[in-house]
Amino acid sequence: MSTAHAARVIALVALFMLVLPASGEQSYVTRYDVYTGFTYFNSPKVGLTEHGFHLQAGFRPKLWYSVGFDYSVANGSLTLTPDVLPTALQQQLGAQLGQLAALGRLPAGYKLAVTSDSNTQTFEMGPQLAWRHFEHITLFLRPALGAMREVATPTPADPIAKAIVAGLAPHGKKTDWTYFYGFGGGVDFLFSKHFGLRVQADLVRDHLFNDIIRESRGTVRFSVGPCFNFGRNIVE
Repeated sequence: MSTAHAARVIALVALFMLVLPASGEQSYVTRYDVYTGFTYFNSPKVGLTEHGFHLQAGFRPKLWYSVGFDYSVANGSLTLTPDVLPTALQQQLGAQLGQLAALGRLPAGYKLAVTSDSNTQTFEMGPQLAWRHFEHITLFLRPALGAMREVATPTPADPIAKAIVAGLAPHGKKTDWTYFYGFGGGVDFLFSKHFGLRVQADLVRDHLFNDIIRESRGTVRFSVGPCFNFGRNIVE
């Protein structure tokens, strides 16, 4: 899902909310909540798409905000092309490919592209703001600031790509940690005091593998699944 697609999903959710009957503000809000569901990652700059699992746990000191922990893990694939590499590395690869072409060892029209299996984990703690104007709907917004870990295992498809990958990832894979920042939000559709459906999205900026990727990238995380509310009622 691209950034534009994520925006469309949120817009559709908002439109759906407008046609739902409003029956007053919420009169029962529990102290704690837990969410678990399906998640989808997309980083268009590096051709990354992943699917996985999302977990959240929160504590509500007040009706209008909560604090909690957020974790997600997803697996998929990405594609690296020379245009995303640092300039010096692009020049180095260009020289190597030029030498192969001069020796007649580079196929006509050859385009270097390396796919890679990917595993990404995110870790985040922080606040979330809630708006509870509707009895069966909760809107929420949050800053997104945390840590991201990615393990990339290249799967080169030809001998030339294999030779290049051997120089970039001599151990057969690359692992990196970095921070991310951005924002997120979504909506809980509440079917009862203790159960609902959560639809949410986050848009963040990160710069994993900055030794081989020149610029930071935007990553969209879309997530949907059940949410569970428990603990005493905190409505005053």
